[in-house]
Amino acid sequence: MSGLWPEIARRFEAQTGYRVEVVATGPRPILDEAMRKGEADLLTMHSGDITTDLSADGICVNMRPWTRNELVIVGPPDDPAQIRGMTNGAAALRKIAESKARFVDFQGIGSRELTHNLWRLASLEPKGDWILKDETESKWDILQFARSNHAYVIVGYMPTRFGKMNSAGMEVMVKEDPAMRRPYIVMEANSKKFPKANAAGARALSDFLLSEPVQSFLLEFGRGTNGTGRALFFPLNVEGQTR
Repeated sequence: MSGLWPEIARRFEAQTGYRVEVVATGPRPILDEAMRKGEADLLTMHSGDITTDLSADGICVNMRPWTRNELVIVGPPDDPAQIRGMTNGAAALRKIAESKARFVDFQGIGSRELTHNLWRLASLEPKGDWILKDETESKWDILQFARSNHAYVIVGYMPTRFGKMNSAGMEVMVKEDPAMRRPYIVMEANSKKFPKANAAGARALSDFLLSEPVQSFLLEFGRGTNGTGRALFFPLNVEGQTR
């Protein structure tokens, strides 16, 4: 979506002489299946139950976080809860709850996990007719579902920025909260289970992702190469640099 991976792969190839081939992309189950079949040497994706199970089942080893992306609160332009410009997601949810403005409980895995964490940080249990059930058939329709119900919702920033989700009639209200970031992990195929896996190449690429040059590049990437004016990914070793 963002173009980050091709750029990282290009830099890795130029530095090491390895060649990177993408063999699977898409929803989590597709990535899980590819790793369990031994079709890939390395996996990077959002952390969660699937990655934990891949490690616990001995499919993958050396699971490490290497970057984060940002989720945001999107809402109707008239902003009934008056949260526009806030940078604290939990505080924004408190205002939504206090005003009983409508809020969609989006069932996208990452959004759901992060939203529940923000409610916990806000010390609130969301309940009432202002909490709307997600009735979309496709997660990509969630912003238009929220728009039609004059409601707020938490989604990834990149799908709104790059048009993966139709954001017409909706606006990003709350952003730049470190608590609203989700980690990506990197992990390698277990060579004991998959003897043909390129363990050395996978470890080299995994280490490369965590190297200082790549970690510093992550902050440059969104602002400099995609014209967004702000970061799309957040490194681990310079976490305070969020502009």
